[in-house]
Amino acid sequence: MRRLLARFWRILTAPVRLLLRPFVAVRDFFAYEAPDTSTADVISRTLENPSVLLEHLDALRRHLLRALIALAITTALSFTFAPKILDLLARPAGGIAVTEGIEVTEGVSVFMRASLLSGFALAFPYLLFELFLFVNPGLKCRERRVFLTAIPFAFLLFMAGILFAYEIMLPVAVPFLLDFMGIPIKPRPASVINFTTAVMFWIGIAFEFPLIIYLLASFGIVSARTLARGWRLAIVLIAVIAAMVTPTIDPVNMALVMAPMTILYFLSIFLAVIAGRRRSLNAAPE
Repeated sequence: MRRLLARFWRILTAPVRLLLRPFVAVRDFFAYEAPDTSTADVISRTLENPSVLLEHLDALRRHLLRALIALAITTALSFTFAPKILDLLARPAGGIAVTEGIEVTEGVSVFMRASLLSGFALAFPYLLFELFLFVNPGLKCRERRVFLTAIPFAFLLFMAGILFAYEIMLPVAVPFLLDFMGIPIKPRPASVINFTTAVMFWIGIAFEFPLIIYLLASFGIVSARTLARGWRLAIVLIAVIAAMVTPTIDPVNMALVMAPMTILYFLSIFLAVIAGRRRSLNAAPE
């Protein structure tokens, strides 16, 4: 009789359990706690059992494959808007209509490059999510929540860097290059689009720096004190990066790159302070 009642109860509550199953899975996902092992132990286990490394490489292959598929889908979707994207990218030079190609494949190359930048921007949150899924087995509960929360902020920072490059840097740099020494220039589509997409991409990546520092500080890898002590070296490195990324060699455009990166560095120190305090508060009960 008891078995019959238990079976009846399971049948009766089956719809409720099916509805709650996703919530239970999410709860178990966040409640999972990675084993606290040192790097030396991980290396010794890998040397003793090399198949573990092969498992990680296989997992990395699957994540990379899914990321490439997502990037291919978003790039294909960008084909629909590629003509408008091309005109927007060439606007600092006067628009795509003022350019003149000299190669047979030039139109296809700029079409693909503009679509690839747009597709990467659209797929950026999912690419970060695949990165999270790869490192997730080694994260603790708090680190897992911090990483997931950082994904939308990473997307916003990347888009902010793209907008900064498009609205502030390129309108100053491109006319300067086209009018330098008064030499008349008929820009090529490939040179204009390659130039603008490269600047926008790398400035967007540079804007991720504060968030990366916050995550590293949250995980205890870096500290605000270390960053504050090394600010002189950081300024030198920022100047080198700005010289590599900046579209021209004049100090004005280089300063346009250095100024936001320097501000982002000191913002990173402030975020590292916040992350360090939160880490200390979370570790206090332990």
